[in-house]
Amino acid sequence: MTPHGARAIRERIFLPLVLLAVAIVAAAILRAQVPPPDPPKPLASLKTVPVPEPADLARFVADKASAIQLGKAMFWDMQAGSDGVQACASCHFHAGADNRRKNQLSPGLLANDTTFQIGGPNYTLRPRDFPFTKHQDENGPSPIVSDANDVASSQGVFNTSFVGVTPGQAADVCNGDPDPVFQVHQINTRRVEPRNTPSMVNAVFNFDNFWDGRADHIFNGVSPFGDLDPTAFVWQIDANGNLERQRVSIEPGSLASQSVGPPLSKFEMSCDGRVFPKLGRKLLSLRPLAKQFVDPTDSVLGALASGSGTPGSRGLTTSYPAMIKAAFQPQWWRSASMVTIGGEQFTQMEANFSLFWGLAVQLYEATLVADDSHVDRFLDGDAAALSALEKQGMDLFTGTGRCINCHGGAELTNASVRNTGNERLERMVMGDGGCAIYDNGFYNIGVRPTADDIARGGTDPFGNPLSDTRRAMTNPPLFVDPNLNPPLGAVVECDHRANVDGTFKTPALRNVELTGPYFHSGGKGTLMQVVQFYNRGGDFANLNIDNLDPNIQPLGLTPAQMASLVAFLQALTDERTRQEQAPFDHPQLFRPNGCIGDDEEVREERTDTAGTGHCVDDIEQVPAVGAGGRPSAGIVALQPFLTISKMTGGGKLGTGNQSAHFGFKFSLDDDEAPPRGKLRYEDQGQRLKIQTDTITRHESTETCVRTWGPAQVNGDFGFSFTAKGCDHKQPGVDRDYFEITVWNSAGAPVYAKAGFLTGGNLQAHIR
Repeated sequence: MTPHGARAIRERIFLPLVLLAVAIVAAAILRAQVPPPDPPKPLASLKTVPVPEPADLARFVADKASAIQLGKAMFWDMQAGSDGVQACASCHFHAGADNRRKNQLSPGLLANDTTFQIGGPNYTLRPRDFPFTKHQDENGPSPIVSDANDVASSQGVFNTSFVGVTPGQAADVCNGDPDPVFQVHQINTRRVEPRNTPSMVNAVFNFDNFWDGRADHIFNGVSPFGDLDPTAFVWQIDANGNLERQRVSIEPGSLASQSVGPPLSKFEMSCDGRVFPKLGRKLLSLRPLAKQFVDPTDSVLGALASGSGTPGSRGLTTSYPAMIKAAFQPQWWRSASMVTIGGEQFTQMEANFSLFWGLAVQLYEATLVADDSHVDRFLDGDAAALSALEKQGMDLFTGTGRCINCHGGAELTNASVRNTGNERLERMVMGDGGCAIYDNGFYNIGVRPTADDIARGGTDPFGNPLSDTRRAMTNPPLFVDPNLNPPLGAVVECDHRANVDGTFKTPALRNVELTGPYFHSGGKGTLMQVVQFYNRGGDFANLNIDNLDPNIQPLGLTPAQMASLVAFLQALTDERTRQEQAPFDHPQLFRPNGCIGDDEEVREERTDTAGTGHCVDDIEQVPAVGAGGRPSAGIVALQPFLTISKMTGGGKLGTGNQSAHFGFKFSLDDDEAPPRGKLRYEDQGQRLKIQTDTITRHESTETCVRTWGPAQVNGDFGFSFTAKGCDHKQPGVDRDYFEITVWNSAGAPVYAKAGFLTGGNLQAHIR
């Protein structure tokens, strides 16, 4: 070999080694300059967290209890919608969320896609549609075999243009407009929002609200956009008795900021072009909840229920002007002078209606705190509150599963007032190994391609960035985080890069069992599908690598571990929410469930001769419940989005002479038909045989079904039973679960047994 050839070989070997060494050193320097992430906030009972409230509330609110009454009436009142149908509660009636399946699809509007893929307008979602992104192996990293960018969300209003209001009339005067997207054969259907509906239960603990956080933590009295809305003013009586225009900054006020968005949204509640003073003019002329029954035992409104809640009575015995006067300080409503807005005259009460609406709804929603789940009780010190399976799931949640890294603290979200309020910006080494600044509590986890919905990376109507990170990077900065250490600009490798595109607010997790479908896209139908998503490291991790949260990596959990994680998530349900017991009780509601017909044919209804017609609503009732909730009203508890429609199997409980054998069948053809079932059970040690062919009631989740009915014991009638079976989808023993309790005719328990199967299995099918 020549000296020249030897030198060339040495260079080919040496140069890559030098470059590799430089890269390693650079990465080490980068990581040394980036402060390590704060350790996850430990789990704690939500009872340990004070409910956030504006420090200057008394400047506006004269009587908090009256303001809560006003807020609950406003939230549930169907007359608030331009059509006299659509209330805030129309999309938040089921554990604070929306579990409808018909006419709940929106195409990928935020990706500029108006083509439906799963089904068109008025389509009814089916279990087989989920997940919207399907993989060759759902349990681990594998190729995508089918994908749809449709969103499962909530239906709102028809496409209409606002003309005006007629005092005393619930429906606004509006003209129908052709809808190029939401229509069946040119007949308009209700429009569907481009993001899934989050629950407003526990939303008071969020620093910002909406998936993209655009509901600012500062309430300006008018709009969702905080201090950066230059058009936001309210009207106050000054010391001389004159009306003066004022800017207000009410903090924390994100729920108020959120609440004033939907009433003017042309998708959610409003004809296009309506303004809040017009909404105020209408509602101030109407009896609150005039279309709806209010239970006399309602924990907030019962004392105001019309006719003391007698059958046929509707609404409240008071008026909106009287409720506002009782709730708010007089300098915000008492003036006899008129205010000119947009060239039109309004009273002070009309002009400030958005202020009253926002604060009253925030104070009502602040009462909707679910802090008594089995997990909360366990964290309070009740060691028996969680099963062994649920404890295994909690260990995974805080450990191998990495869930707590984003769902931290008692609130189970890093986007909380306590966490984000102290540190709004953070540095993070990203999924691609680079470093960036991001908004604390907002993450890109690869649910959809970033370009489908940039979320926190978007702007408000005035051109300002939604994200604190990009606001801090403007010149001059719109935001400075005094708690970012070292300050912005000090870490050159990080501080030029904003990781905000495609990032979404981390949702809290209590009652998550009841709030499907999941994620901002609504593309996962069950908690198991959610856990599978995380276990395979997301759906679009590689595509989103520039903005990806580094925690999104394949986890390698076994099916048994995933089942225990689902069990833990189910243990986060507050039973008061499931049963709609106070404070989760509510007035009656009539909500649209799509149109009469299907996605191929609908019936048309015209409300005016000049405008475009629309389909005829298929209206369903959500019954009123009082403080005692669904049990007091004789109504079945709230169910998850997708539930068990069939369970069959049997097996063995216990061992030796303490064992029992059983066979169990359950099936439900549809929601209107009664369940069918059969139980054969024998405990030889107790010389007991239990049998029934009748099921009178059931409750179901995605893993378990509980049934009730009459039973024979050793051939004798007059007994009743409840049985619960759980299919954890695992082979072998100690996975599936069964329990049974039997009562005699006097209601006294005569037999009970429960446990994981020591033989056999149960097989469940979801519908």
